[in-house]
Amino acid sequence: MAIRFRFIPDDTKFPFMGFRSVSFPFSALLSVLTVLAFFAIGVNFGIDFKGGTLVELQAKTGNANISDVRDRSNALGFGSVEVAEFGSPRELLLRIELQTAPTAAEQERAQQNVVTKLRENFGEAYEFRRVEVVGPRVSGELVQNGTLGVIVGILGVLIYLWFRFEWQFAIGAVVATLHDIVLTIGFFVVMQLSFDMTSIAVILTILGYSLNDTVVVYDRIREMLRKYKKLHLYEVIDIAINSTLSRTVITATTTFLAMLAMAIFGGEVLRSFSLAMLFGIVVGTYSSIFIAAPILIYLGLKTGSGEAGKDEAVEAPKPVAAKARA
Repeated sequence: MAIRFRFIPDDTKFPFMGFRSVSFPFSALLSVLTVLAFFAIGVNFGIDFKGGTLVELQAKTGNANISDVRDRSNALGFGSVEVAEFGSPRELLLRIELQTAPTAAEQERAQQNVVTKLRENFGEAYEFRRVEVVGPRVSGELVQNGTLGVIVGILGVLIYLWFRFEWQFAIGAVVATLHDIVLTIGFFVVMQLSFDMTSIAVILTILGYSLNDTVVVYDRIREMLRKYKKLHLYEVIDIAINSTLSRTVITATTTFLAMLAMAIFGGEVLRSFSLAMLFGIVVGTYSSIFIAAPILIYLGLKTGSGEAGKDEAVEAPKPVAAKARA
């Protein structure tokens, strides 16, 4: 006889909706703190958005000399130069500010001149492993396109869910999605991770992950609404979430472990991406259960609604949990 291993027992009856009076104020507080941190601390924009030159060096012999590289770089007269150890004592990362010039074309040439001078001064002792040069015109286009991509993604979510579910579900999913995006940006601000085009990919990936989990929960809620018409809405939602809990835990755990391995072994290049994804997995799972689901109660979703009007009401076998506050 085959033995099936389950992370979550089939008869789990955890009262998730009993925590809605805590989850909403908690998320609201975090969102407010994120906005305050955004204006007080600011986002650590990368070269993609600020423009400038990013160079990764590796010493050909021995360890890199940070102070020597910093002094020699500043002596070149390129303005602010940031030099930091990158991954190992042999590797350095140089960030050089955007060069100013009367026209955009001249700025582009000035940026290229930075790379040429760096190769002349450090080419003998260091290997140039990565060079990224972003001019002001390109960085402006990246900011515009990245913002547009996020907005279009959110609108796509709203349109899909508006046709797929009732309007309460669409609004709930959008609120949960915005919640995840705001907190993820807050994570970038607090941790001062470099925010570049890869970070836009992180936000869109988290958006898709959170939406997928939310749709699974919503689909089960709608199914339970048709089945248990005599129960209070919060009891129906608890049944739905508990029935999908095993899937949620397994999906979140496997994805989290994959990102954790990337964070540990992926090196500095993937550090911002992997850390933000780890945070996003946790936030996305949290929001689908404690934000997207309970908001249906406040939006006035009714039990027994939808396409199940002709079905007979089915009693729940047992109460899911002690009656929570409405």
